[in-house]
Amino acid sequence: MHYSVCDFLLDIVQNSIEAGSANIVLKILEENRLLEVYVEDNGKGMDKEELEKIRDPFYSGGQKHSKRKVGLGIPFLLHAVELAGGSCNIASKKGKGTIVSFSFPMDSIDSPPLGDLPGLFLSSMCFDGNYELSIYRRNKEADIDYVLHRSELLEIIGSFNKADALLDLKDFLVSQELASGEVVS
Repeated sequence: MHYSVCDFLLDIVQNSIEAGSANIVLKILEENRLLEVYVEDNGKGMDKEELEKIRDPFYSGGQKHSKRKVGLGIPFLLHAVELAGGSCNIASKKGKGTIVSFSFPMDSIDSPPLGDLPGLFLSSMCFDGNYELSIYRRNKEADIDYVLHRSELLEIIGSFNKADALLDLKDFLVSQELASGEVVS
């Protein structure tokens, strides 16, 4: 089960990578007690029929995971959005890519917590593959506003497969989420 918004996002970003995306854009915006999230990729995309099927928890295309009989990520997201009174839109074109956007009213008791953003960003950058992940983050109330690009971080760190490099990257990602001296874990 997905506990936080970050859990949903990690699933969506992983789907983008597995769909062959070379470019993935992730935007996380918080303003006026509303969390808005956008994930856009240029992967293989889906036709209208496939787009309808991804809402069914008992459907899995089988291309990514041949033994998997269910696909729960999108159905869990749609359920959470509905419970909280948010919104969700999924648009896709075969051969062009997919855009998933959703929002949660943060004052709804049914909205999931945001979760561990630095952990999400770190995990999303460490998937195997040659892809660019661009992250745009803004929280007006906490005065947080930054942009990250996987390629730039790889250039600085050199590799995401060394423990000391990952610890440095995690520290950097945490530093981006610091607001008013508050420590984010």
